Amino acid sequence: MKTALPVEDRPAVRLGLRENRLQFTLLVVVNVCVGGLVGLERTTVPLIGTETFGLTSDLAVFSFIIAFGLTKALTNLAAGALTARFRRKQLLLAGWLIGVPVPFALAYAPSWGWIVAANVLLGLNQGLTWSMTVNMKIDLVGPARRGLATGLNEAAGYTAVGVTALLTGYLATTHGLRPVPELIGVVFVAAGLALSLVVRDTAAHVALELARHAEPLPAGEDTGLKATFARTSWRDRSLRGASQAGLVNNLNDGLTWGVFPLLFTDHGLGIAAVGLIKGLYPVLWGIGQIPTGHLADRVGRKPLVVTGMLVQSAGFVLALALLDRPLLAGVLSAVALGLGTAMVYPALIASVSDHAHPAWRANALGTYRFWRDIGYAAGALVAGILADLLGLNATVIAAAALTAASGLLAARWITERPKG
Repeated sequence: MKTALPVEDRPAVRLGLRENRLQFTLLVVVNVCVGGLVGLERTTVPLIGTETFGLTSDLAVFSFIIAFGLTKALTNLAAGALTARFRRKQLLLAGWLIGVPVPFALAYAPSWGWIVAANVLLGLNQGLTWSMTVNMKIDLVGPARRGLATGLNEAAGYTAVGVTALLTGYLATTHGLRPVPELIGVVFVAAGLALSLVVRDTAAHVALELARHAEPLPAGEDTGLKATFARTSWRDRSLRGASQAGLVNNLNDGLTWGVFPLLFTDHGLGIAAVGLIKGLYPVLWGIGQIPTGHLADRVGRKPLVVTGMLVQSAGFVLALALLDRPLLAGVLSAVALGLGTAMVYPALIASVSDHAHPAWRANALGTYRFWRDIGYAAGALVAGILADLLGLNATVIAAAALTAASGLLAARWITERPKG
């Protein structure tokens, strides 16, 4: 039986990136595996729906994204509440165990329903693993470096999404749409699970930040999920602004996830070219978050959020304006969407962290990430309905308008808060 170490023999708990660089680096690598698993679907799955299973309705094709987005959003919300009962490391491991069947189901599914079911598991996996990696990084670094911490976390994940999308596009041209491209996910699951066993929990870091926090929790303030959900969704002006921007940002991603492979193949591009477009977007999104996360700590969250949403809107305009040269249109659109999202993503998570007391921050981040990832389902649903009724071009126009409007709302609602 293990005995507790005397207090004087326990490792000192300190906040900061440099002070926790080993654990932080391990979590970065874990999130590479998290992003790689979802990256399996970016290029091939919409084409599997149309070419392997013969789906003719765009809404039916996008149903896998709807299943993924709804499940991930609800899991994000639950993850915040679950941290009150379970340690972050336990939830991280649970997420990886749930994800074990996903690459096999994608590779060998006998019907489209199996693909949709695999995306329910993928949503559970992503909601738990990605939520815990971002929460644990924020726990480690403390309030002064949240922008950089979230930037590095999201950079690792979305760069892996993009590289995997490129790789699956290449493998699909040489080995077919299935099963080879999907089976590389086995490597991500095995590595992510193994590394998560090594990572240390961050409960002590949360306790230390709570003890140092400049603003004590007001007496009687409700820190439960219900109260935090209301505060983050609409009662707090800045948190409301961040939540709606996050939703529209991922609505864009869900829409491009389903629409772009179909749009550009309709205009003559092959799978490898589509893989380039679908990979370039998240690679720039990922790598770009390292400087933008650092910039968010220096110039504030709001300028990056507003500018990023407007740049994304311009990306959709480019996709249609240059469609007679589809590869150029796809590449320039991917560049604008990737850079715009890189500005937005770490700034929004850092903004939510700024406005949330450590006592209810996990629930606030869970609520924000619920609204953000509902955007996947909303984007796929809107895209499917509009594409079936009005065509793919009209769907892209609608995305450009919604994104610009969201940027203007963010400019009106989000405020900066000094970091204590």
